[in-house]
Amino acid sequence: MRPLFVLLLALPAFPQNYTATRQTVDTIETVRLTDARHKTTVSILPTFGNIAYEMLVNGHNVLHFPAPSLAAFVQKPQMGGIPLLAPFADRLDEPAFYANGRRYPFDRSLKNIHFDAHDHPIHGFLTLAADWQVTRLQADATGAQLTSRLDVARRPEWMAQFPFPHVIEMTYLLQDGTLEVRTKVTNNAKEPMPLAIGFHSFFQLTDTPRSQWRAAIPARTEWTVNDQLLPTGRTRPLTELIATPADFPLANRDFDNGFADLIRDRAGRATFLLTGKKQKLEIQFGPNYTTGEIYAPANSGFLCFETMTAINNGLNLAHRGVYKELQSIAPGKAWQESFWIRPSGF
Repeated sequence: MRPLFVLLLALPAFPQNYTATRQTVDTIETVRLTDARHKTTVSILPTFGNIAYEMLVNGHNVLHFPAPSLAAFVQKPQMGGIPLLAPFADRLDEPAFYANGRRYPFDRSLKNIHFDAHDHPIHGFLTLAADWQVTRLQADATGAQLTSRLDVARRPEWMAQFPFPHVIEMTYLLQDGTLEVRTKVTNNAKEPMPLAIGFHSFFQLTDTPRSQWRAAIPARTEWTVNDQLLPTGRTRPLTELIATPADFPLANRDFDNGFADLIRDRAGRATFLLTGKKQKLEIQFGPNYTTGEIYAPANSGFLCFETMTAINNGLNLAHRGVYKELQSIAPGKAWQESFWIRPSGF
């Protein structure tokens, strides 16, 4: 009889379920995280804002990405996938922000601040940052992971607009068919740093047209906006906008609305839903994502559940005493939170 260790060595090796690899697509560096058991692959562009542009589940991309190819995206970037909005999410009502009682005007000559049709600053200036450094790329028996780091203090043109030296660290973790997006922000300034970042994630289903999708928003309150999509400073029950927020049809309605007072489970997570005929996406906000927005233009092929740490124009409304929930990071300290994307029925 052979010794046991010889028999064990003779057994065939099982392929590893999770992989994490670097690839080149259209001459662009891409990272791919794969969960073979759940037939799920997540693709990320570290040198273009660290954006996840694809989450294939059994061949279906649950992330809306409008560019026909990565080459086309590089030539003409468009919003899609999971872009980070920083150092401020969505709009500000003037070309400046307030922090610690002081006004910080933007320098338009640097041309790195984007403005909307009403000349309001929008979406920060880090969405397509090329300076992300991959610090960990690994796969083991528990999952596939990419961690990248962005040091905002290394760019003088960024510090000129937002003079708070800080480091953003993002981790994409694919595990059991679920994608976790974990973000850590470390404040290296000598004073508190206001936090108003967010993710403008674009989701889609493929088994039904958008007009037949249903959604669920676990929130009690809406921040009303004016005709320039800026918060009025007033709130109302979400049921005045959507009669049944726990389950409602998108139909051909147009949404660009902010919500707060999230309904959470015992772990502090708020679960948003997007459902089709059989397909379903669960998007969970961690406790430190205190608010968000739904963005779904009529007749579009996507829906955005925007994961945010503050409401639209939160930096300036907090200075005026209108918004009481603005988070800040103490000098030398860090903030961290995650959101999760869990597909099913694909």
